[in-house]
Amino acid sequence: MMHTRMAAVFIRGSWKPSCSQHPFHGIASYPVACRARYHSIPVEMTRLAAAILVVLLPLPPLLLLSAVGAAAALPRGGSGFKATLRHVDANAGYTEAELLARAVSRSRARAATLQSLAALAPGDAITAARILVRASDGEYLMDMGIGTPPRYYSAILDTGSDLIWTQCAPCLLCVDQPTPYYDPAQSPTYRAIGCSSPVCNAFYYPLCFQNVCVYQYFYGDSASTAGILANETFTFGTNTTRITVPSVSFGCGNLNAGSLANGSGMVGFGRGSLSLVSQLGPPRFSYCLTSFLSKVPSRLYFGAYATLNSTNASASGPVQSTPFVVNPALPTMYFLNMTGISVGGELLPIDPAVFAINDTDGTGGTIIDSGTTITYIAEPAYGAVRAAFVSQIKLPLLNVTDASVLDTCFKWPPPPRQSLTLPQLVFHFDGADMELPLQNYMLVEPVSGGLCLAMATSDDGSIIGNFQHQNFHVLYDLENSLLSFVPAPCNLI
Repeated sequence: MMHTRMAAVFIRGSWKPSCSQHPFHGIASYPVACRARYHSIPVEMTRLAAAILVVLLPLPPLLLLSAVGAAAALPRGGSGFKATLRHVDANAGYTEAELLARAVSRSRARAATLQSLAALAPGDAITAARILVRASDGEYLMDMGIGTPPRYYSAILDTGSDLIWTQCAPCLLCVDQPTPYYDPAQSPTYRAIGCSSPVCNAFYYPLCFQNVCVYQYFYGDSASTAGILANETFTFGTNTTRITVPSVSFGCGNLNAGSLANGSGMVGFGRGSLSLVSQLGPPRFSYCLTSFLSKVPSRLYFGAYATLNSTNASASGPVQSTPFVVNPALPTMYFLNMTGISVGGELLPIDPAVFAINDTDGTGGTIIDSGTTITYIAEPAYGAVRAAFVSQIKLPLLNVTDASVLDTCFKWPPPPRQSLTLPQLVFHFDGADMELPLQNYMLVEPVSGGLCLAMATSDDGSIIGNFQHQNFHVLYDLENSLLSFVPAPCNLI
């Protein structure tokens, strides 16, 4: 449900429900009238967003402008922080079957968006407006304090986007959230960013009104946020590692659409200059995701705490590393060079080009993504994986509906006294092999009751989802452009 005070002005000016509520699955599928509206975003938003946000939300008289947008950094003597990650459906009273069904549904929507992005023509206004990922379908929440004194909010951690933002008072068009809106008038450290700041120019279409930087940020569905770009003091971390960081650039959103999945904003962990990783430095973070249905929260490590040295490698195997690959069409995303897949100890006959980025248009490639639950494998690789499981698992296949995301499902449980061995699954990357434990790729599907492969087919590109990350400690080292991982008991570290 949205709070719509002054929303009529916003809708009359540009955003008609027939367009903003239409799901985006690539420009070709978008209604003609809506395509025209999106292609005129720079003009319309200049007239609309800047006028509404600055005229209707005048800056308090004593509020100063930050002309250059001072860079945020970890405080002197501070080396990073540790934080808790909560699943978006945690403590909501869902059954295990409901938790799984909700996550798979979100996963399908997010994957459809990710796969549509690079297919947009270079220079397309939608790409220029930074339609990145499906904001309403994050999976993990982290806590952060905003302002002085800090007021705490939960926000969706997103490795597929850059902007840090929260909903701000007074809110002209906002979505439900569990906490009051952040009120910049109550914090003496809030500073709106001036138009001359390089931070303002990090957007494709920066808007300027009365020397105030007004931002607009679109995601891959009807989700969006628009407001004033500002600097503020943020607080991160748990008790023993809590740090306060001044001058973090963030979006103070007064016009927002979509869903925040029990959160109050977004924290971009992508590779762009606006992300938390790029702003704070050193540019490294790691997470250890507990089992999907575990009640134990997961952990996030930032800066110097982001290391795999403390993980018991002798018991879990060596740390492995693979380089990130830059996709110029989607520079924010974490692409990897996937080279193959083995099932049951057999390397499948898959051309590595199936997993590669198309140099001509940026489509394809393999992304590791914290916000997608199950893994999506590009065809024909997925077909080869499915055929290998069908041939090696001696159980009858279940007929699944066309609407089912998971289509490799077997009758379960097996007949009494039948011996059953499930094949091992390994993802091969440049310089690294990710050998998945059984619980990371097989699950009991709640509707059919069948034993299913926790993967699905993709028409364009592959996505390594967080279901496959569980009980791995995964390190993103942007300084050395490496992804490292090692199996770990995430409920214990």
